[in-house]
Amino acid sequence: MKYLCSMISKAKIKYIHSLELKKNRKAEGKFVAEGPKIVGELLAVGQASLLAATREWFEKNSPISSSTEKYEVTEEELRKISFLQHPQMVIGVFDIPNKHSTPPSITQEAYTASAAWDSSLILALDGVQDPGNLGTIIRIADWFGITDIVCSEDTADAYNPKTVQATMGSIARTKIVYTDLSAYLESLPNETPVYGTMLDGTDIYEQSLTHHGVIIMGNEGKGISKEITRYINHRLFIPGYPKDRPSAESLNVAIATAITCAEFRRRSLLEDTRKE
Repeated sequence: MKYLCSMISKAKIKYIHSLELKKNRKAEGKFVAEGPKIVGELLAVGQASLLAATREWFEKNSPISSSTEKYEVTEEELRKISFLQHPQMVIGVFDIPNKHSTPPSITQEAYTASAAWDSSLILALDGVQDPGNLGTIIRIADWFGITDIVCSEDTADAYNPKTVQATMGSIARTKIVYTDLSAYLESLPNETPVYGTMLDGTDIYEQSLTHHGVIIMGNEGKGISKEITRYINHRLFIPGYPKDRPSAESLNVAIATAITCAEFRRRSLLEDTRKE
């Protein structure tokens, strides 16, 4: 295939490996994605700066932008490059979007009856540390139509290879912003509903939920920090079943996110049904 480089150099492999570290990703403004599913999702919304893939993958996915560095590699070479135990045909290097771009605002339109559900609900993460949890949360947000995720500065890096892999391509459809979470919440209109999952909260199935606002999920071990808790005006609790049965002390943050988002979406669908 004439448009492909015949072999990948050791220097280029070293460069890809260097992007496993956050400081190098930040310096280069690049991140790594692997596998046909995730790379395909990212290529659907933009282009890669580098692709290293098997001949089979290139034959199925041509043409590729002429500005992309392209390396046809063998299965053995792919194993040397990959961060995965079982490499999957293709590795791509992509540009990191501006992580410090302006966080999403909640406008006055969000308070009207005609406000779109998916454009007015925002997910905020307060110190989520595990890359796998973060990736799963991004995937959950995408599934439930939440396109904006605001992260505290101490939340895990969304472009860590483990996080990217856990998103299963959803990172291509979500806007992820890192900012001073306290300052962001302070900037919102006073009437903005700010929800947080708390052990001392009100049963989520008994509390009224709006179509707009911010849902805050906290750190795996400590929960939502005291600094952020003061902005919460709707405390949610996810009850075990049955309520009087001894059970686990708490839920994994990704699972709690899924349950919370599902309930918000369910309420929205019920309201839409009643209006018909």
